[in-house]
Amino acid sequence: MKFKKNRLATVLVSLLVGVTASVAFAATDPLQVHKAEASSKANHKNTTEAKYESAATMLTAKGATQYVDTAGPQISKKEFAHATDIFFQRCAGCHGVLRKGATGKPLTTDITRKKGTEYLKALITYGSTAGMPNWGTSGQLSKKDIDIMARFLQHEPPVPPEFGMKEMKDSWKLIVPPAKRPTHKLNNYDITNIFSVTLRDDGKVALIDGNTKKIITIIKTGYAVHITRVSASGRYLFVIGRDAKIDMIDLWMKMPAVVAEIKVGLEARSIETSKYKGYEDKYAIAGSYWPPQYTIMNGDTLEPLKIVSTRGMTVDTQEYHPEPRVAAIVASHEHPEFIVNVKETGKVLLVDYQDLDNLTVRTIDAARYLHDGGWDSTHRYFLTAANKSNKIAVIDSKDRKLTALIDVEKIPHPGRGANFVDPKYGPVWVTSGLGNDNITLIGTDPVNHKQYAWKAVKVLHGQGGGALFVKTHPKSHHLWVDTPLNPVEKISQSVAVYDIRNLDAGFKVLPIAKWANLGKGPKRVVQPEYNKAGDEVWFSVWSGKAEESAIVVVDDKTLKLKAVIKDKRLITPTGKFNVYNTQEDVY
Repeated sequence: MKFKKNRLATVLVSLLVGVTASVAFAATDPLQVHKAEASSKANHKNTTEAKYESAATMLTAKGATQYVDTAGPQISKKEFAHATDIFFQRCAGCHGVLRKGATGKPLTTDITRKKGTEYLKALITYGSTAGMPNWGTSGQLSKKDIDIMARFLQHEPPVPPEFGMKEMKDSWKLIVPPAKRPTHKLNNYDITNIFSVTLRDDGKVALIDGNTKKIITIIKTGYAVHITRVSASGRYLFVIGRDAKIDMIDLWMKMPAVVAEIKVGLEARSIETSKYKGYEDKYAIAGSYWPPQYTIMNGDTLEPLKIVSTRGMTVDTQEYHPEPRVAAIVASHEHPEFIVNVKETGKVLLVDYQDLDNLTVRTIDAARYLHDGGWDSTHRYFLTAANKSNKIAVIDSKDRKLTALIDVEKIPHPGRGANFVDPKYGPVWVTSGLGNDNITLIGTDPVNHKQYAWKAVKVLHGQGGGALFVKTHPKSHHLWVDTPLNPVEKISQSVAVYDIRNLDAGFKVLPIAKWANLGKGPKRVVQPEYNKAGDEVWFSVWSGKAEESAIVVVDDKTLKLKAVIKDKRLITPTGKFNVYNTQEDVY
């Protein structure tokens, strides 16, 4: 995918999600790759999937085992370490850290050695029509780098170090013990309407008062916070960075601040806390990308209690996968369980936290590769995207089983999805798509609308592909759809909004980035989020680290601009999480 150099660092490397798409080894002659350059470049300019897969990993060559002496072409240890960093930063998100293949093709030595150095150099330089970025002709890698990478890929992959209990306890800091924390709220903030806003490339979160629209405080966290989750009591915020650092923030303090922190690995995405009656705030759980595992911690101190590996067999081919990453995690409302998505194996784990010494885990076969998802309106059914299988898996958290696998169009990406009542189909849950303009409605009522339950009952068409999040609210009659990964600037800088009372009327486009009145920059509009009352929708207008960004607030009833929040501290704002809506799973 070809981008201007000044936008590469601020656009692709800072995207919410995964950098290279699948590699196709269709050609046997490097010249065939060269001839495909023109079509390949055109493809990259418009391949939303390539953007989606591009997330720089936080892994580095430091501590990784080097296999320089394997039967590949000559390469020095210095070159191997340099190639390791490039691969981890640009390629591992798709092909896997161990190159076994994930959403991208395998790059194991039985394949790469047969292709040889010249073929690999041509492929890396020019890319392919299947979605492999043209790293050379786009200027992102030098000829020297490409030569090193072509030789590196013919050696056994480096293995990052494991991260176990010792490493976790060494990183764990209990900054303010529970006994020394406030016994009641010491500030005057309406903490239920606070927004936790990820300042992605600055390694911080901003806490913004939803009533006054003022920044309460900026808190230093791990790099590129992926999500914020709220404890069952609503007192604590848990934020996790891509570097697997967790920060626990106490909202009762006079000025909210971090009271505990820990690293649970080298790279991670997900965190959740226990919500079942009698276990509120007792446990927290985090899932890692590397090592592939999840960790259960004490809910008020983050002390690590139990680490469980996710390595195992895939649901389809029944083959062993060495690095199945943990994607979304939600807390069951029906049982004392965490529901854990294991990406590469396509399995959903129901982790019973009643007895950690005799841990019980129920495994549900779903489909690859599991990503994000959310609850239906009753909080009984968990709907989650198996995005490379183009399916939505439905998990019945009460009966603890798979209810359905629903076919949808290319690359569903729901975030947590959106719930509303359709006049014809009854309660529905909604997902958008990265690979097309589809917004798919799925029936979720097996009692009163049985004929529509667990079916894709309606497909709306939005502005285009590249949508990451859909959003509505029980008190709203609007459905919002962003498109931050769309290659057309006008589309990525605006949002589509539907009236759910008349979906056939189509959508209105609101020029969110224009309303922000910013200077230069990509100004991608991402992740609609409601306030507690459900009468405002907040959007991030996300530019580069050196460019001005903003938060735009829209009146949900009138669809008019209500406020623009600007501050030099709002560096690369992306995800926003309203405390009440996140705590209560309102979406």
